[in-house]
Amino acid sequence: MASPAPASLKDAVGSLDRDGFVGLLSKLIGETAHLQNDPPTHRPQEERVAQHVVDVLRPVSADTGGGPLLVRKISYAEGRSNVIVEYPGTVPGRVVSFVGMHMDVVPANASEWDFDPFSLTFDSEDKDKLRGRGTTDCLGHVALVAQLMRRLGEVKPPLKHSVIAVFIANEENSSVTGIGVDGLVKDGLLDKLKTGPLFWIDTADKQPCIGTGGMIPWHLKATGKLFHSGLAHKAINAMEMNMEALKVIQKRFYTDFPSHEKEKVYKFATPSTMKPTKWSYPGGGLNQIPGKCTISGDVRLTPFYSTSHVMEKLKEYVEDINERLETILDTRGPVSKYILPDENLRGRLEITFDGDVMNGVACNLQSRGYHALCKATKEIVGHVEPYSITGSLPLIRELQDEGFDAQTAGYGLLKTYHAKNEYCLFSDMAQGFQVFLSIISQLEEEV
Repeated sequence: MASPAPASLKDAVGSLDRDGFVGLLSKLIGETAHLQNDPPTHRPQEERVAQHVVDVLRPVSADTGGGPLLVRKISYAEGRSNVIVEYPGTVPGRVVSFVGMHMDVVPANASEWDFDPFSLTFDSEDKDKLRGRGTTDCLGHVALVAQLMRRLGEVKPPLKHSVIAVFIANEENSSVTGIGVDGLVKDGLLDKLKTGPLFWIDTADKQPCIGTGGMIPWHLKATGKLFHSGLAHKAINAMEMNMEALKVIQKRFYTDFPSHEKEKVYKFATPSTMKPTKWSYPGGGLNQIPGKCTISGDVRLTPFYSTSHVMEKLKEYVEDINERLETILDTRGPVSKYILPDENLRGRLEITFDGDVMNGVACNLQSRGYHALCKATKEIVGHVEPYSITGSLPLIRELQDEGFDAQTAGYGLLKTYHAKNEYCLFSDMAQGFQVFLSIISQLEEEV
């Protein structure tokens, strides 16, 4: 039976217990060698983390009779589990959820770190600093939300809202699909979350992240004619052609997709960008003019533009260049050329895209979830400064498209995200714990 209503949910639940949090996080970080997600080299086994979460919640679960928590583990592939935990409320349709705490991590090369990435360690001069792969992204959040649910199960506050936590598999890699939150959504297991705000807990720096960028990985391949560098008039230099073509493509991109007026509202640090990040060619001697080369890069797109539209436009740019090579592209020197009429030979460009295209996210700034997050952040952190970046977060846009009111926040450190020597601060996580309680309390007052 529920306890009598406390004067304050925050008073009843209290602060984040350091021993409980660190104890669980130590177990999770100890599994990270098996959680790295970079197939085929690394295939994570999120079941290892899922079982630790289930174990810490079992004493206050309905399964054991020790508490009210409903704990369910769902797997779509061997060793790759998701966990849904519910603290039942008393009013049907009233829900607040914390989602996105993923149980996989990006790879870590131990030889490049100053400490062991696969075990939780402490800075000898700063006990607030908790070190190891996944502390910021995202096992620290797994431990944090697990502790929140455990405390609710222990205290048993009478809440009108059901509080639901969803710990997910397979966030760090999109080459395999259907086994994480996308599988849960497809099977309707998260449908009840649509009736209340959903907080995606996988960003950083304790502030609401209200916008992220879409991402389009692209490859621009140039095919010319390989020949001896001493006879440049008989070659089509694929490197020169590709560099000149990219200059034209970028200029057109920035004309067609300029800074959008909503980027100021959402406080994006940068507008949409298209830039090269990688160069490759088959190899050859210094005295050979290359006949092939590929420039690769990405488009980072603010969410006010469509990724599919951008891809169509990039294809149009390339086809136009192919049709008018001699008039569109600048040459480099008196014998530089992209067409050899005597040989009936033309250089050619081709642009292709990887399959892991992601759409950007613009959170609903009018939703009660957003207002509750901002108010809680100001109350606990002391200030609220929502921000947006053109870094990309997978899966959130898909949730929005399915009808979820998704807001995003996180309590790790952006400067250590996916970085070597990753760490988080216990004090930041403790503030996150209080932010969650404040959000729940605000929503309870609305009913």
